[in-house]
Amino acid sequence: MTGAAGGGFPDPDLGVAGRRSRILSSGRSGGKRGAVIATVSTALVFGALALLVVNSPGWAAVKESFFNWEDFRASLPEILTGFWLNVQMFVVAEAIILVFALLLAVIRSLRGPVFFPLRAIVIGFTDLFRGIPLILVIYLLGFGMPALDLEGVPTSPVFWGVVSLVLVYSAYVAEVYRAGIESIHPSQSAAARSLGLSRWQSLRFVVIPQAVRRVVPPLLNDFVGLQKDTALVSIIGPIEAVRAAGIFAAETFNYTSYVAAALLFVAITIPLARFTDRLVERDRRRRMAGTD
Repeated sequence: MTGAAGGGFPDPDLGVAGRRSRILSSGRSGGKRGAVIATVSTALVFGALALLVVNSPGWAAVKESFFNWEDFRASLPEILTGFWLNVQMFVVAEAIILVFALLLAVIRSLRGPVFFPLRAIVIGFTDLFRGIPLILVIYLLGFGMPALDLEGVPTSPVFWGVVSLVLVYSAYVAEVYRAGIESIHPSQSAAARSLGLSRWQSLRFVVIPQAVRRVVPPLLNDFVGLQKDTALVSIIGPIEAVRAAGIFAAETFNYTSYVAAALLFVAITIPLARFTDRLVERDRRRRMAGTD
């Protein structure tokens, strides 16, 4: 009796390998059909939106003000130069944040009354810099620290802009690290201690490596935000991409330069966001495989 004639029961003549092949082929055909439907529906939605915008009464003026090809070409070299400064600030700040935030998280995770003063300092730091908007921190440090006129204190606005980014984002990233550290079961540390490792060695070689692997996706999400927030440093003077776009717009009374700057940021943040999604999906599959 075949599967169809038997009310949907598997055909015993197919065997396990045959049934598995049939299931896989069915899944592939269903996946292709779903991809086609998704592509068509996406094209229809975006096509309808494009038609709505293009046929709107003010489209001609908007096109001239925001999508002028000549102004785009004219502004792009200066914006690219400014964007290189954004990238430099991002790379320097990210490298410092990864280390400094991990140190804060480790201190926050220490137990015992002897470490209470250190924990209190870290708690105060994270609460303070998570509570103050980044733009205010940039204003306070960028204008306040050079005004003190202290010997040996840098006066560069880029320096204080990076310091502001490090302080604010370290407070957020430290909490991400701490969540990862606390997600590690205490039995891991106990097993390491039973093998003769000290508390610091078990933290360094057992707990922290596992915690860091678990928090890579949220860390990457924070750094997507960091890349965009480097534009805020322009408020204290540095000519980065957004500031360069603003200068061009003030000279030409055209806003196409802002679109050019936005495209440069998108060219960095979207690939990083998709990479983050892939890591999240891979981690999800790994966890599901571990539970099977």
